[in-house]
Amino acid sequence: MKRLLVLAAGILQVPVIKKAQEMGIFVIAADGDANAVGLQYADKPVVANITSEEDMLRIAKEERIDGVIHPCSEVSMNVMGRLNNELRLSGISREQALRATNKHLMREAFEKFGAPSPKSYCFSNVEDAWDCFCLNFSGDGILKPSRNSGSRGIAKVSKNETKIEFMNMFERSLSESRDKGVMLEQFINGPEFSVEIIVWNNCVNVLTVTDKKTTEAPYFVELGHNQPSVFPQDIVQKIKEAAIAGVKALGVNNCACHAEVKVQDGKAYIMEIGARLGGDFISTVLTPLSTGIDMVAAAINCALGIDPNLTPNVAKYGVCIRYFCPRPGKLVSIENMESLNNPHVYEWKLYHKIGDEIPPVTSSLSRSGHLIVTEGSPQKAIELAESLVKHIIFETT
Repeated sequence: MKRLLVLAAGILQVPVIKKAQEMGIFVIAADGDANAVGLQYADKPVVANITSEEDMLRIAKEERIDGVIHPCSEVSMNVMGRLNNELRLSGISREQALRATNKHLMREAFEKFGAPSPKSYCFSNVEDAWDCFCLNFSGDGILKPSRNSGSRGIAKVSKNETKIEFMNMFERSLSESRDKGVMLEQFINGPEFSVEIIVWNNCVNVLTVTDKKTTEAPYFVELGHNQPSVFPQDIVQKIKEAAIAGVKALGVNNCACHAEVKVQDGKAYIMEIGARLGGDFISTVLTPLSTGIDMVAAAINCALGIDPNLTPNVAKYGVCIRYFCPRPGKLVSIENMESLNNPHVYEWKLYHKIGDEIPPVTSSLSRSGHLIVTEGSPQKAIELAESLVKHIIFETT
């Protein structure tokens, strides 16, 4: 029996843990939180610091693992790369993990390879960043942590921003950065997409393109996704080509990839790539439903050095996820929940209960729940999801 180490055991990792067990694999799930929901499903739960390379290397050797996977998260990508190097496992190396989690190194790789991406700079000092913004930007820019995910610390800065306003946004991004660097990059004004990919034996296999819905500036928090894309095929093709170029620039192999792309004036720009399964249930739920390809099983097999099956084997649907984001305040009631008893609702979950304080939506962590719907087309799935979200009434004070 193959033995798989899953780094992290939160709600987003549960589908991976369960899928591996369905495949007859012995699952060791590790998380620093003893109450992490996924630990209860593992064959062997381990409470440990998953960001410690030495701790996880010791555990991996003790457990005689055949592969390691860090799905839907980036906090321990370097750890996974180190384990792959030291134990000669399938998957990305530590060097590749660094490029795939540090946005500055990623941008350098894109530029060197010629992958289409926005101009960008990396700073640790706000004065240097401000000077660069004044001298080198004719339009708006984006500030983001050089190492983080989940829309944390992202802010749009306009040319009419005061220096004090710029400094405040810079410090917020810096506080969210794991390596104390902040990216200042060209703002691409256009729709955003993700591309779900399996890389195996240096072949980049695009499974699908995902449309994104986000909040407006300054935070750009993701409010939902749909598959397949409803955009014209010529635009979808440009998105795929930009994503493939980005993956090749990073040099990653034998892994899942989640590439983020924006389109402005008909040109696709690769924004960033995670060498992992995408979060927000995109890779674990939406992609299998919309393509008929079990992306989770494919990623698990990549981690174990086994040929992934990329042939559709179930019915395909139009699928859409939308997040509940009520008005901030104390949650006092939720009405019309019975409307979710709909045959097209694949699943739903609330993250808050009556009496909880609902925070402002400034990152993906501050959303209040989600629902996923399937329909005959992505357009119908979007319409139904939007209608249901509007129908559920969250009262806050």
